[in-house]
Amino acid sequence: MTKGDAVMERGASTLQRLANRAAAKGGPAGNLAGPLAEDAGLLRRMKPSLIVARMKGDAPTNLAPGQDVVAPTAPQLAKRPRKRSGPNPFLVLGAAFVIGVAAAKLIDWRGHAHPRD
Repeated sequence: MTKGDAVMERGASTLQRLANRAAAKGGPAGNLAGPLAEDAGLLRRMKPSLIVARMKGDAPTNLAPGQDVVAPTAPQLAKRPRKRSGPNPFLVLGAAFVIGVAAAKLIDWRGHAHPRD
């Protein structure tokens, strides 16, 4: 858990405690318990690691209101290996150029052997 995640979790826990206390008191303070609990859930969804995961497409973005999410404790998938299969493209272009020049020289040389007068 990063430092930013810890700060957001601490704030969410504080709001949740306040909501629990307000609900226990009842009366006008009890009316604030629901919105405070929703705010605690919102803070938990605004953790920096979850925001980064959503930007990368790793975390769900279509959550229903009131549905809490906790940050993953570790990466869910390993880093994708960098695919570098095949030869260098510049090497392929150079080889094609050399083969093309050699084929042109061969065709030109054979063309002089049998002229069509």
